[in-house]
Amino acid sequence: MTDEEIDPLLEKLDAAQKVRLLTGASTWRTHAEPAVGLRALTLSDGPAGVRGETWDERETSLVLPSPTALAASWDERLLTDLGVLLAAEARRKGVDVLLAPTLNLQRSPLGGRHFECFSEDPFLTGRTGAALVKGIQSGGVAATAKHFVANDAETDRLRVDVRVDEQTLHEVYLAPFEAVVAAGVQAVMSAYNKVDGVTMSASPLLEHPLKEGWGFEGPVVSDWGGVRTLLDTARSAQDLAMPGPDGPWAAGLLTALEQGLVSPEVIDDKVRRLLRLAGQVGALGSSRPVWRPVIAPGTQRALLRRAVAAGSVLLRNEGELLPLDPAGLRSVAVIGPHATAVRIQGGGSAEVFPDAVVTPLAGIEEALEGAAAVTYHRGLPLSARPVPLTRELSRDPRSGEPGVLVRLLDGNGNELHAEHRLSGRIVEPSVRVDGAAAVEIRALVRPAVGGMWTWALGGWGDLSLSVGGREVLSGTFPLDSDDPTRVHVAPPLHRARAELAQGQEVEVVARRSLAPGSGVATVLAAAPPADDAARALAGAVAAARAADVAVVVVGTTEQSESEGHDRTSLDLPDGQDALVRAVARANPRTVVVVNSGGPVTLPWHTRVPALLLAWFPGQEAGGGIADVLFGRAEPGGRLPTTWGTVQDDVPVLDTAPTAGGQLRYEEGLHIGYAAWLRSGAVPAYWFGHGLGYTNWAYEELTAPAEVRDGDPFDVRVRVRNSGRRRGREVVQVYLARSGTAVERPALRLIGYAAVEAEPGESAVAVVRVSGRALAHWSAARHGWETETGEFALLGGHSAGDLPLIAALTAVAPRTPAGTDATVDPKHPGERSPLVL
Repeated sequence: MTDEEIDPLLEKLDAAQKVRLLTGASTWRTHAEPAVGLRALTLSDGPAGVRGETWDERETSLVLPSPTALAASWDERLLTDLGVLLAAEARRKGVDVLLAPTLNLQRSPLGGRHFECFSEDPFLTGRTGAALVKGIQSGGVAATAKHFVANDAETDRLRVDVRVDEQTLHEVYLAPFEAVVAAGVQAVMSAYNKVDGVTMSASPLLEHPLKEGWGFEGPVVSDWGGVRTLLDTARSAQDLAMPGPDGPWAAGLLTALEQGLVSPEVIDDKVRRLLRLAGQVGALGSSRPVWRPVIAPGTQRALLRRAVAAGSVLLRNEGELLPLDPAGLRSVAVIGPHATAVRIQGGGSAEVFPDAVVTPLAGIEEALEGAAAVTYHRGLPLSARPVPLTRELSRDPRSGEPGVLVRLLDGNGNELHAEHRLSGRIVEPSVRVDGAAAVEIRALVRPAVGGMWTWALGGWGDLSLSVGGREVLSGTFPLDSDDPTRVHVAPPLHRARAELAQGQEVEVVARRSLAPGSGVATVLAAAPPADDAARALAGAVAAARAADVAVVVVGTTEQSESEGHDRTSLDLPDGQDALVRAVARANPRTVVVVNSGGPVTLPWHTRVPALLLAWFPGQEAGGGIADVLFGRAEPGGRLPTTWGTVQDDVPVLDTAPTAGGQLRYEEGLHIGYAAWLRSGAVPAYWFGHGLGYTNWAYEELTAPAEVRDGDPFDVRVRVRNSGRRRGREVVQVYLARSGTAVERPALRLIGYAAVEAEPGESAVAVVRVSGRALAHWSAARHGWETETGEFALLGGHSAGDLPLIAALTAVAPRTPAGTDATVDPKHPGERSPLVL
């Protein structure tokens, strides 16, 4: 809708009505306003699935591969199709605004939430994010670019003060957001953290460059609970405070407006942006969004399966062990706990509940049905970490159905509400009941294994847990965090032990008080007695030795990769490195599949012939992995991050603020592969690396000899398929300059394009390069400038494999006499448009 259409609506609203619109009506909804035909907007978490308003395991969602896996595809058409799928899911669940994509960068591999981020590189992140936004918004649903800006770690994320120099801020951390704004994103979320001493919900960066510099016309929505003060946030370019109905703006913004502490023009601008968004998604008057046809339900799972293969990165394939030929196999040993308990998504607010999950074991068994025998061994003892009760382990004592009974009780223990649930993890009951003082979970458990079980109850306040009529846990656990994820999604677990007899059913009862502000999330979890580690490993080794091929699936856990905390180690947990080494010694035809959201150390990587990175692959994990293993699909992925062999080699590791609360980005522009190049250390696998099932020869790179500042240009790279199978290659172009007078990374990705060819055929990748590519941000002039002179263009397979090079000279643009084309003083930084 145009301002000419919106402004008459503003005139119909008084001050109280306007201010009311600027704080949410509930956790996931905004206020309606009948006076202007505005219905409530519904928002929902993403980005790997659309949860909707309720966090209920009975309300299932399609689960996409993690954003890092999507970026690994380097395939924007695929990303757009997946965005259309997300939009269809959002409309199915009544969602208008999807809180995705996440555009923060994988600055340090220790970041706990990096599975939700695309890449370590700002250019790849911006292109990937823009493609996903295009798909989402073509489906009539608004996308939300988050978390603006420098929210690149989880440690103390509500208060951390990121200190970053101006050039780095613009060239690295703001760049993906600028790219997505240029692509038309309709909403932006401000981050929890501070940047240079100012909380992002009050930051001047929301005004400039976001709104004035880049022309962003939508609203800035807060991260949940991110607006914690009144006047500084109200006077800033922050537009919508979520959640509601309470909060600083709900309590005091109208009074501040009436007292002249906040101007009416500021309030009008915020409301105008919210109404503009409402018009775009069909929530205002007779406005109707236009969307692409939905992806047919029968093809949705096929698209998700294709995405698994497209993002899977084949890191190593010595002797061309992969793809495996089912006709040549008699037996395959599948080993590792992640083969049956695959992690399809990361932990935290992005989690959704799938209807079904295809495990790697199931995918391999389906692919080999009738061709080869498949055996499975965990290879490791059962984990001592309790996991929420499942339908396989428990049943509702009232109905007898698999699952648990959840009750809401008043202060006297009387039942106010009861419902059957499918899991012991209850993020929220399906209804809210006045007078509810406690939540209770009851389950009947019949253990298949006897012995000393570990039990756990998650939550805050007064907690109690009884097993078989005996109380094993009781106490008051005070709230020690205000992080919304820890309070409302993943509360701490409090453990106790109780011995169970094999096959003897017992009732387990967990209760917790519902104290104000302590959240609702409650977890009733259990872990059976651990197996004998030596016996488990011996069984796996024997199975591997007897098989034609061993497939080992290893990965991270929710304790090591999740929102709310950063990682302390890049090592695989639970003895998995030793498992891989033992299996590789037993069978020289060992394939290792890594199931992680971000980098892990691989100290054994040169000892296994085939190494496949599957990321968190979504609900179709096993089918897509099997397609790659058996050659039904090529592993399409290229690394969006650089992977080290040992943690001590990684050049940027810090994620925790100092005692003064500051997290200094002292590496400046040099993150990811640029940091590795500056350090001189050699990673195990460079950014951009990934093998297909054929080989490529890089033959020629051509580019203009001279480019005027600000003009886009094309780089052509000729490659030849020198292998025996049709394949796809992602051709990457990087920029370098020696003898520079300004701070620059050693290399910077400026473009890429994919080509396909038959064996022996040549193909030319045409890489379009933005007119901004040669520019740098000048902190002295607060704008983009180009250093004239000679640059080097390098083309190749990864940041560490660039066989082709060409020189290019940047020259000053032609400008009328008496003008300065370098910086517009009214809008610094807008001289060179960003072209994707």
